[in-house]
Amino acid sequence: MTNGKAFLGVERSAKQRRWIDRMSAAQAQVAVDIAQRHGLSDVLSRVLAGRGVSADQALSYLDPTMKMLMPDPRSVTALEAAAQRIADAITHGESVAIFGDYDVDGAASSALLARYLRFFGLDAEIYIPDRIFEGYGPNADAIRQLADRASLIVTVDCGTNSKAVFDAVDDARCDVVVLDHHQVGGELPDVVAVVNPNRDDDLSGLGNLCAAGVVFMTLVEVSRLLRGRGSDVPDLLSMLDLVALATVCDVVPLTGLNRAFVTKGLIAARHLNNPGLAALARVASIGEPINPFHLGFLIGPRINAGGRIGDAALGARMLSEDDRDRAGEIAAELDRLNKERQAIEAGMVEEAKAEADRDLQSNSPPSIIVTSSRDWHPGIVGLIAARLKEHTRRPAFAIALDGSGKGTGSGRSIPGFDLGGIVRAAVEAGILVKGGGHAMAAGLTVDAERLGELRDFFEEKASAKVGKLIDTESQPIDGAISARGATATLIGEMEKAGPFGSGSPEPVFVLPSHRVVSSAVVGNGHLKLRLRGQEESLIEAIAFRAADSELGQFLIAGNGSPVHVAGTLSLNYWNGQQTPQMRILDAAKPI
Repeated sequence: MTNGKAFLGVERSAKQRRWIDRMSAAQAQVAVDIAQRHGLSDVLSRVLAGRGVSADQALSYLDPTMKMLMPDPRSVTALEAAAQRIADAITHGESVAIFGDYDVDGAASSALLARYLRFFGLDAEIYIPDRIFEGYGPNADAIRQLADRASLIVTVDCGTNSKAVFDAVDDARCDVVVLDHHQVGGELPDVVAVVNPNRDDDLSGLGNLCAAGVVFMTLVEVSRLLRGRGSDVPDLLSMLDLVALATVCDVVPLTGLNRAFVTKGLIAARHLNNPGLAALARVASIGEPINPFHLGFLIGPRINAGGRIGDAALGARMLSEDDRDRAGEIAAELDRLNKERQAIEAGMVEEAKAEADRDLQSNSPPSIIVTSSRDWHPGIVGLIAARLKEHTRRPAFAIALDGSGKGTGSGRSIPGFDLGGIVRAAVEAGILVKGGGHAMAAGLTVDAERLGELRDFFEEKASAKVGKLIDTESQPIDGAISARGATATLIGEMEKAGPFGSGSPEPVFVLPSHRVVSSAVVGNGHLKLRLRGQEESLIEAIAFRAADSELGQFLIAGNGSPVHVAGTLSLNYWNGQQTPQMRILDAAKPI
């Protein structure tokens, strides 16, 4: 992928990474071809080539269209049967219930389907299970209750691995359709249709869709069927804001159809026609056009806060709400819960870091961090795991133990290590009660008495792989610029290649030999700096949650000295002005 020479000669940065040029020699030539053939700027051409875009693809990549990238929905196994059943429910005015998940994808998927059905006068009931008392996915009691009130239940972002639940429920009174995207962990449920592009018998190639993407695809086919029956249908493109929100927050690759979903969904989101999204944008103080950062780090966490420590259904209700006053009330409650979640998380993270540090300082430091406590909130363990992964540079689990000796945990991985795979292996070995996930995140249930056995199993299976990944960890760089060159024009050029996220990383640039003029800790441990280039121009910069990290200490110690600083560029909107700023990812000493 890249040549063997370290970028600017940085072999070991403040974050213990080797800096490498994102582009290979072949991609550098592609960048030249893109610039010459299409008249694009050098920086935009480099960004495109560094993300695997060819000269032939460049123009279509810069303008991803639904028409060009949207496949025939019927290419997804069982989607036609699901769409037929939903269309029949609409035609006959049936009672429909939606069973969703408690995360952003589940909330957005539920709201998307509910809004679509409401167009036809169907006021679908949304049921979101309680994370702590009901756990993830359908449960027999809830399904029985819904079956008493509806003739069709549609599960979204769950249901694929719930055969035992549906088998235990007398479904003679009620049909079930599953719209999901999770990995299949056994025999499929015997229901009307299980639509999941990750089914073994699905050849659509759409396994990277989040659940909201699967719901959208299904509704495209429902609309085709209803138009054939002479019915008007809602404007699905206007609902792409929900699909974009779910796609970003579920961290699925922003390539192909997903990239079109987010590109067009951001246009819809910026109109603020969804009262729930508009209300959350207000409470999050977003004073600029909504972008993927806002969705993933400001709006998404507030929606998740309901499922973590409050009413799990708040997010879905808010996103499906038409009354702006009511949407504002729910948004305010989610904002309050998010602040409460942050306060709970802070103490738990420090406790987990201390446990992890003790393990790392032992004679046999683990390759996968496993921390646990009886005092942790089970709704926060995923956030703790994410912080531990950042802190230790290796896969990490946080497990909340209850009074019965059971532990509910969540894990986050590093690039290149399949965390879901090793969790499934531990289930098959009989060490875990249950567990699953995907490459970068996983969940598990374990008996406290088997935690030692779990750690030994992880070490045996992961030590060599994780050790190699840590030793070869690198920071890809797209180019070097000066503070003077970090202009609004440059940032606008780069944004043409967006949106950026999983599978399409945001461009990273280095400010070589810039001096730290000032530094201050702000907010929740963020480090705010001013950097001066050799030509005396200044740029504002921030390193999030870095005050007590190796990176933060390096930058503070380097005050007044020249340092190489790597990060991403964006515009800061304040008092009607747009000012370039850098989000610092790493730093290093000039050679």
